[in-house]
Amino acid sequence: MAVNLIPPDPAGLLPVRGVRLGVCEAGIRKAARKDLLVMLLDPDASVAGVFTQNRFCAAPVQICREHLSLGAPVRALLVNTGNANAGTGEEGRERALDTCAALARRLDTPATAVLPFSTGVIMEPLPHERIKAGLDAALADAREDNWHNAAQAIMTTDTLPKAFSRQLMIGGATVTMTGIAKGAGMIRPNMATMLGFVATDACIDPALLQPLAGELAEASFNRITVDGDTSTNDSFMLVASHRAGQRRIESLHSDEGRALVQGLTQLAQQLAQAIVRDGEGATKFITLRVEGGRTPAECRQVAYAIAHSPLVKTAFFASDPNLGRILAAIGYAGIGDLDQQAIELYLDDVHVVRAGGRHPEYREEDGQRVMRQSEITVRVALGRGDAAETVWTCDLSHEYVSINADYRS
Repeated sequence: MAVNLIPPDPAGLLPVRGVRLGVCEAGIRKAARKDLLVMLLDPDASVAGVFTQNRFCAAPVQICREHLSLGAPVRALLVNTGNANAGTGEEGRERALDTCAALARRLDTPATAVLPFSTGVIMEPLPHERIKAGLDAALADAREDNWHNAAQAIMTTDTLPKAFSRQLMIGGATVTMTGIAKGAGMIRPNMATMLGFVATDACIDPALLQPLAGELAEASFNRITVDGDTSTNDSFMLVASHRAGQRRIESLHSDEGRALVQGLTQLAQQLAQAIVRDGEGATKFITLRVEGGRTPAECRQVAYAIAHSPLVKTAFFASDPNLGRILAAIGYAGIGDLDQQAIELYLDDVHVVRAGGRHPEYREEDGQRVMRQSEITVRVALGRGDAAETVWTCDLSHEYVSINADYRS
């Protein structure tokens, strides 16, 4: 049950000129479900990506990195769900490359112009013959206004598709940006079991796209955590088709560049937060704001200690203001010279801890009132400096265990 997340309206998902999407039911793992996506790009489109930091990365991640490193144009993205093609050794690479070659032949382009993506069960052979058999149907379905079906085609344990669009004026032209993502479990920063694809028709110097993709991931997908597990397959791709018609953006620090960064950041954060809201078994959406740190890194360190604590997460699920668990997590976050007398803790509008101890005006019923909410903000003040960071997470419920116990059934 997603937390305050509604299904996207297909009519509200805006086409991005120069990007076409086609889906089909290839039967990769389950019958009668969309599970194969082809994203076709105009020849002059630019692509950048950010990938998992898990050293046991999946075959498609390895191949994407290799193909992107060539610096040649990318003409297509090929995405399957139901099978992660991770932990599959050299055979997994060969099967992924085989699917790239099959799509490339149909597009009359080099196989290196195709980027593969997979998500699903780990350590099972990729059914590449089923993927190849589904390519013609996916290509026949390709159109610019197919984002809603594309969002459905990349889901695994997600309960809802995740897709958003935005438009803004830049340099006198209307710039469109649309994105889709999948993810519900095995979610941790750097990055998560997630696939994210954002496309814009903005005209931008292609050299700016890779740093922009990194900046977007850092502000969004690297600020979410569901269960503390970093996946083998995480990929976030940014596509620019350069079709909006405005003067080309040559710097991310120009007025036009900052406007584009702001719009794309908001879109990426919507997608990232949707993943947390649809976290496996989640009933609460929690914003963790850590302020007063000496560095942003130590603020994140404290936020993740809280967000990854099973005791904290289960207390949120139970609506139990057992807030000493949060203090304990702050204490073991790894800041050696932390002054506990400087710590302040808030639950929304309720001041829980002052000067390292229980606030004299704090009442249990006030804490319980906040803990019963479906959306909660936890604010921690460290009293050490001016740095601040925000992380988004969710609670940990019985349903999370059930979903992951039954995942391969």
